[in-house]
Amino acid sequence: MRALRSIALVATTLFLLIGCGRNKSDSTANSNKVRVGYIGITCEAPIFTAVEKGFFKEEGLDVSLVKCEWANYKDILALGGFDITHHLVMYFLKPIEQGLDVKFTGGIHRGCLRVQSAKNGSVNSITDLRGKRIGVPGMGTPPFIFANRVLGAHGIDASKEITWRVFPAGELGLALDKGEVDAVADSEPIGSLLIAEGKVKNVADQAQDAPYKDEYCCAVIVNGKFLAANPKAAAGATRALLKAAKWVETNPAAAARLSVEKGYLASNPELNTVAISHLRYVPSVSGAEFAVNSAAVEMKTAGMLSPTTDVSELAKRAFVHLDGVTDDWLQNLQVEKVAGGQVPPDQDIRLYAEMILHDTEGSCCKAKKVLAAQK
Repeated sequence: MRALRSIALVATTLFLLIGCGRNKSDSTANSNKVRVGYIGITCEAPIFTAVEKGFFKEEGLDVSLVKCEWANYKDILALGGFDITHHLVMYFLKPIEQGLDVKFTGGIHRGCLRVQSAKNGSVNSITDLRGKRIGVPGMGTPPFIFANRVLGAHGIDASKEITWRVFPAGELGLALDKGEVDAVADSEPIGSLLIAEGKVKNVADQAQDAPYKDEYCCAVIVNGKFLAANPKAAAGATRALLKAAKWVETNPAAAARLSVEKGYLASNPELNTVAISHLRYVPSVSGAEFAVNSAAVEMKTAGMLSPTTDVSELAKRAFVHLDGVTDDWLQNLQVEKVAGGQVPPDQDIRLYAEMILHDTEGSCCKAKKVLAAQK
């Protein structure tokens, strides 16, 4: 009798779950509602801009934001906790290889990851890192993956010839100062902050070094089930984010202020401008498709993808073209240029960041003297 009751309970539970799933799917099919995931970091400026400037509304979409943490970001997207976002290509390729149902739809920006060593240290190139210790904000994080790619491209087996040490992102510079690591792998705004403080030099810079400088590190990514049920909304949301990326490139200082003043991230406008100015928000559809393929090739070389994976097939499975989302559309797209929204070409933005962060009479005077000398 107890067994029969247990079977009945399981059957009832399954019925309720299936019923809830069906209702949820029916209610979202062909919907104008879209949920956008975000963490609250510098490079998400296009997400915040698209909301605040009404770009989602222009596409006829009712948008809501879903705040996430790094630890469960991929899982929440995969399980339908939100529908779309933009994020690092390398962060999602391994899960897609393993069956995660998400699709890239367009490139947002280039250049947010770096490998850095102590400014006066002996590590001057990637090959100098063989046998060394590298600090990362976590195993499997985008900085860790980027470092693995770069090391693998230089013939270094990161699993055997590197000692990885994990520190909170904000303590990577301190670990370098204490000699606990020989280099660090980081993302914005940490990379610009360490440069501003005069602590590090770049060993590998995704924004400057070939072949990474022309590769889109972040792309729009959509939940596969949402895309299948709502192709029009997925295309509209992608366009909103790509338009916002173009707006950020045109108005980096304004975008930095917007992100902070509207409470999307904990920073100050000046430091956030430092970080945004290091990135290139030049949205592209073909660029994102190329990045998915090139990142997959190097991740396989570095041993981060299965040796049996067909990289070309993986790239085709990971990227999708949407109606009305094309490079021709992007090239003809016009965005406003906000007065005071740009970074003056003669401004040493990292030096200003140092003034703001340390905010002492001595550092301000030193910064002003250097600026005067430069002029």
